[in-house]
Amino acid sequence: MLEAEIAAFVEKATAIYPAHTTPLTPPEQRALYDRYAAMLTPPLPDEITVQDAGLRSGAGHEIALRLYRSRAKTREDVRGTVLYFHGGGFVLGSLNSHQMVTARLAADTGLDVVAVDYRLAPEHRAPAAHDDCLEVTRAALNGRLPFDLLDNAALQLAGDSAGGTLAASVAMRLRDEGIQRVRGLALVYPMLGTDPQPPARDTEAHAPMLTLVDVHTFRDLYWGKGDSASYPLWTIPLDAARFDGLPPTLAIGAEHDPLRDDARVFVERINAAGGHAQLRIGTGLVHGCWRALESSPGVQAMHRQVCDFLAAQARG
Repeated sequence: MLEAEIAAFVEKATAIYPAHTTPLTPPEQRALYDRYAAMLTPPLPDEITVQDAGLRSGAGHEIALRLYRSRAKTREDVRGTVLYFHGGGFVLGSLNSHQMVTARLAADTGLDVVAVDYRLAPEHRAPAAHDDCLEVTRAALNGRLPFDLLDNAALQLAGDSAGGTLAASVAMRLRDEGIQRVRGLALVYPMLGTDPQPPARDTEAHAPMLTLVDVHTFRDLYWGKGDSASYPLWTIPLDAARFDGLPPTLAIGAEHDPLRDDARVFVERINAAGGHAQLRIGTGLVHGCWRALESSPGVQAMHRQVCDFLAAQARG
């Protein structure tokens, strides 16, 4: 059963933004999605400052970045940095679309939050988004981001939905390269495979806000319609050969979401490999519910869990 406040959020959201599978081109969907996000985005918290910059990739394209920092903090006060990878099925989303999340994370943790505007599909298929997020993470670890960040500050990765795929994939890729400098990994209703894990795959196939058909549509736009064996292996966290050596992880699933059990299976595999992972399931919540932060008690509790986790990992 949906939380009452979430039921009201779903009604409002679907009136603004129809199903993902409407016959619109990706650019048309992006414009509609950004308008929808803007209508649900409150003003920036008074204490937050914003700085935009770009990182020139090795391939020559610009990766847009946005830093959120609390005015109350001096550079020396900041305990760490969070790189945030937005959701949107690898097709939708921007720096603006997820500002209500990134700004509140910065305000409620005191950490620097850097949002990453990676390339989108289908114009840029796999592993383009992964490559961009990996390149930004490496730049952050090497002190090369175009912001005045503390070089020795703890670095963490976070993301929602497709951004959860990106954050988990980058952490696993760095682990494989012997780089153990990411302090924490926070994933909110993440997509971690190319097909959702059961039982939610079936029981929540027609859930509000995201259906199984939507998941498959986004998957095909990013990875293509070929056999999953042809996809770049490192881009699919649940297909990894090993789950050890990862940073402490928080994975949150929404009860009414076909992706709910991706979070559960990922946590189970990390813990079985001797790692440290926490699972939280948002009862009565749906995919994309973070936008209901101002009205939903369940989302407020979820947000506090993410903030508490990031703050704790930054403190070490």
